[in-house]
Amino acid sequence: MTLALSLGQRGQGRTWPNPAVGCVIVKEGRIIGRGWTQPGGRPHAETQALAQAGQGAYGATAYVTLEPCAHHGQTPPCAEALITAGVARVVVALTDPDPRVSGKGLTMLRDAGIAITTEVCAARARRDLLGFLLRNEVGRPALTLKLAASFDGRIATGSGESQWITGPEARRLVHAMRASHDAVMVGGGTARKDDPSLTVRDMGISHQPARVVISRRLDLPLMGKLARTASDTPVILCCGHDADKTLMRTWTDLGATLLPCAATAGQLDATDVMHQLASHGLTRVFCEGGGALAASLIEADLVDHLIGFTAGVVIGAEGRPGIGALGIANLSQAPRFDLRETRTVGADTLHVWDRL
Repeated sequence: MTLALSLGQRGQGRTWPNPAVGCVIVKEGRIIGRGWTQPGGRPHAETQALAQAGQGAYGATAYVTLEPCAHHGQTPPCAEALITAGVARVVVALTDPDPRVSGKGLTMLRDAGIAITTEVCAARARRDLLGFLLRNEVGRPALTLKLAASFDGRIATGSGESQWITGPEARRLVHAMRASHDAVMVGGGTARKDDPSLTVRDMGISHQPARVVISRRLDLPLMGKLARTASDTPVILCCGHDADKTLMRTWTDLGATLLPCAATAGQLDATDVMHQLASHGLTRVFCEGGGALAASLIEADLVDHLIGFTAGVVIGAEGRPGIGALGIANLSQAPRFDLRETRTVGADTLHVWDRL
């Protein structure tokens, strides 16, 4: 199952709205088939592994990170494919919350006389598939917030200079992180100030995540990098229902997708933004700031993972904080996260935190 989970990770960022699943087929102690969900969400992991195993799949055990699908969509059910192949046992990490599947795949397999084992490596599988699970369970994607900061928690000097606080190794790792997500997201202030491309570069890969910008008024540079490349790499703009109609048409003509969202107190409602992104099919979103957007996401309890890169540089109190005001008076009110990983990346320190 650990191998199946590793295989499933290869599809992260490429399969949305489908889950990135892995499958390993074993017979007499030997791996005879491996597969993972292919770009665009098809073929599924099970059919890939079965094709590799061929007739050897008869009497074998299949390890799958998510319950095999049971419904007829663009492809036949994977549960049906496993039955036809004659596997003797299926080991599953998690059941599928999609109401079209949810237990039906396991029932099909049991009714065919196949032995079932569930909840194997379930905790890791839930972390890997969290975006797909949350989209089905609560209607939003999984959200990772990334910050690159000085030792004293500043993301820029008082004048706004921020390139580069961290070193090249950390920046390269961030590109790899972008590649494993469906979308990279920033606030409108970051888009105006930095004119980012938000693409994956120098990684030797062909696919790109969608670029999401949160801007109620759509007051974004029409000659910037995002506008110039919107017809080539997806740009999704979350705007207010009261956004200027001319700007909306202009961005649509440039190739961007517009998602009107609800607003509260003059700002886009972070929860509705996440719901709209999920409705568009996104399951894994990688947020890179700025501070106001980060604060709104934390306040709305939408952050599932925190990724921090800390550099050995000190900027001082006049520097700009990575997260805007949260209005916290007592430590008991402060959101807390659980440390999962820490390691050195070049001259910087990486720390990864999960929601408690």
